[in-house]
Amino acid sequence: MEALDGSMAFDFAGKYIEIEDHSFILKQLNDGRGVSISFEVEGDRVKITEVFEIEETGNADLQRFGWQSILDNFKRYTESWYSSNN
Repeated sequence: MEALDGSMAFDFAGKYIEIEDHSFILKQLNDGRGVSISFEVEGDRVKITEVFEIEETGNADLQRFGWQSILDNFKRYTESWYSSNN
């Protein structure tokens, strides 16, 4: 992964440990940190909750910002896909 301005880049890889269709994903990053993602239907919306282990060498606030940016981009993508297919 790389910052939009090219100022920072890092490898981002891992493996899926558990997947429950439409409700839960558990993955482990190559550095051993865990990430869990749950999906809850709330009316015509889906609430996504992501819990991740902070990388000890990095700034916690920047990591939270990065993960939130990923979710925000996912939201924009899914809303765009949905509106163009309905």
